[in-house]
Amino acid sequence: MYDAQTGAWIGTEQNVKTPLYRHVAKTYLWMFIALAITFATSYGLYATGAVLALFVTPWMPLALLIGKLVLVVVLTARLQKMSLTAARITFIAYAVTTGIVFSTLFLMYDVTATIFVFGVTSLYFGVMAAVGLITKRDLSGFGPMIGMGLIALIIMGLVSMFFNFYMLDTVVCFVGLILFLGITTYDSKKVKDYYYSFQGDPAMLDKISIYSALNLYLDFINIFLYLLRLLGKRK
Repeated sequence: MYDAQTGAWIGTEQNVKTPLYRHVAKTYLWMFIALAITFATSYGLYATGAVLALFVTPWMPLALLIGKLVLVVVLTARLQKMSLTAARITFIAYAVTTGIVFSTLFLMYDVTATIFVFGVTSLYFGVMAAVGLITKRDLSGFGPMIGMGLIALIIMGLVSMFFNFYMLDTVVCFVGLILFLGITTYDSKKVKDYYYSFQGDPAMLDKISIYSALNLYLDFINIFLYLLRLLGKRK
């Protein structure tokens, strides 16, 4: 039982842990739902040939990328003010938009190889997420390091893109893969941290679950993309 006056849970360890487990399960369920929506959208557009008609318009790729950015900013910046339904709709819209963008991957990479990479990504992600859930170590100190790592990764990626350095691109993929495996552990631990921070506010806890699911979803997507560049078989 939760005591609102003391801000603590009263009861057996099982009674205290059960709400936490439900919160974690709900968070990962939403992440898996988003991944399923993304995969279904991307493969559906590829299988029906709609992807070819969709990207005939020159401005479509840029519009989709801007749309993805706007959705992430809205969900992140307005999480406290928006309703739970609005948060869920925004998250689903982001998953659909990502699926539209990813439909082009089936045109560039062998379908079987892409599915294989998805499986490898699931394995790597699952291991690192489990580490984050199990560890009792405070990982908050890694936040600034992660931020600097992402900035360095972006700079390396831009240099590789503009100067077309193949070896640098490979290095970027390895660095990005290692970085996001670490971020997965960090974000997985944050799922528990957020629960303890908002356990007295059920409405906010439901919304923070969607926010955490978005972070884990982005971690999975980035790991998948880096592995696809390293292991994927281009057509």
